[in-house]
Amino acid sequence: MKVKKYRASSMPEAMKLIRNELGNDAIILNSKVIQIGGFLGFFKKRNIEVIAALDVKPAKPTKPLIEEKQKHVDIPFSNMDSRIEKIVDKEDEVVTDQWKKELSELKSLLQNVKFEGHNDGIPLPTPIQQLKQLLTKQEINQEIIEKVVNMAVERWYLNGGNKSEEEVIQWAQEYLMKQISPLPFGGISFTKKYINVVGPTGVGKTTTLAKIAAECILKYKKRVAFITTDTYRIAAIEQLKTYANILNVPLEVCYNLNDFQQATIQFESYDMVFIDTAGRNFRNQKYVEDLKTIIDYNQDMETFLVLSLTSKQIDMEDILEQFSLISIDKIIFTKADETSTYGAMFNVIHAEQTAAAYITNGQNVPDDLVEATPENVVNRIIGVD
Repeated sequence: MKVKKYRASSMPEAMKLIRNELGNDAIILNSKVIQIGGFLGFFKKRNIEVIAALDVKPAKPTKPLIEEKQKHVDIPFSNMDSRIEKIVDKEDEVVTDQWKKELSELKSLLQNVKFEGHNDGIPLPTPIQQLKQLLTKQEINQEIIEKVVNMAVERWYLNGGNKSEEEVIQWAQEYLMKQISPLPFGGISFTKKYINVVGPTGVGKTTTLAKIAAECILKYKKRVAFITTDTYRIAAIEQLKTYANILNVPLEVCYNLNDFQQATIQFESYDMVFIDTAGRNFRNQKYVEDLKTIIDYNQDMETFLVLSLTSKQIDMEDILEQFSLISIDKIIFTKADETSTYGAMFNVIHAEQTAAAYITNGQNVPDDLVEATPENVVNRIIGVD
C-alpha cells in the first residue's frame, strides 16, 4: 500500500492532489483541520491535512499490511461527500460560509469519482463483526445487514475507533428503528367499532382476540361483544364461548352475511364488536374470498392479520400476499415466547411497510399482550430488554 500525507488550503484542493497522484482508487485514511503559521500564536492559517493511500494489491499480503489497514481509517472517496460535515464537527471547527462553499465544491467534484465499497479482505473491527453475527443469527435480511454494517464501519472510523460493543449495538438500534419508525405502530385505534382478526390456522387468533377484548373492558371500560364466523370447528366456537362467559360479554355465531348483518344490529349499542374468523389453509385463495361472503367489510372496521413468529418468513410473506384481497390495517405477531429469533418480524414490517399492532408472548388472558412499538420490535432483535 502506498501511503502519503497531503496538505492543502481546502478539502477540494486536497482531493484534486490525491486524485492526480494516486487516482480514483485511492482511499482516505484520515482527515483533519490543522492550524499553521501565524505570529506569537495569532493569525494562524487553517489548512486541511489528509492521509491517503493506494492499495497496490500484492499477490500475497503480509500480516503487517493487514494489521495496518485495521488501524487506519478506510473511507472510500465515494462516501466522503456525505461525511465531510461530520468530520468538521469532530474537529470542533466553526463552519464558515467559505467552508460551506468548499463543501459544495467537493460534492460536485465527487460526482465523477468511482464508488468503491470496503475491501472484503480487511477484517471488520471486533464489535462490528459481533454485530454482524448477531443480525445474521436473528435472520435479518442480508441486504439490511450490509447496510447496517456499512453504517457502523463509517461511524466507527469517524468517531476514531475503539468503541465498545454496546455503543456499536446502539448505532444498529438507532438505524433499524429509523427504518420502521414512520409506520403507524400501536394497538386498536378506538376510532372503529368493529375489530376483525384474520389469519391462518394455528396462530392463536381466538386467544389474541380475547386478550385485546379483555384489555378494552378492564383498562378502557368499553362495552364489548363477540361475533364468530369460525363455524368449521366446534372447538373454536366453544373456546370463544368460554372467553365470552369469563368476560361476561355476548356472543353471536354467524354462518353467512345475513347472520352477520343481524348481529351488527343486535350489537348496535355496544362500543366495540370483536370478530373471530376461521383459521383455514392460507394457501387456498378461496378461503380469503369466503371471508367477503360472511363479513361486511363496508362496516366501520379495523382488520388485523395474525402471524406466528414460529413461522418461516417466506410463509409470512405468502400469507400477506393472499390476504391482500382484503384491507389489512396492521399485523399481530404471536408466540414470541416460543422462539428466540425475531428478524422475520422486522423484515416483514420493513418490506411490506405494514406496522405491527401487538406482540403476544404467552397464553394468559388478559396478560401476555404487548402493544407493538418500533423500540420493542428492534430491542427483541438486538437483545435489549
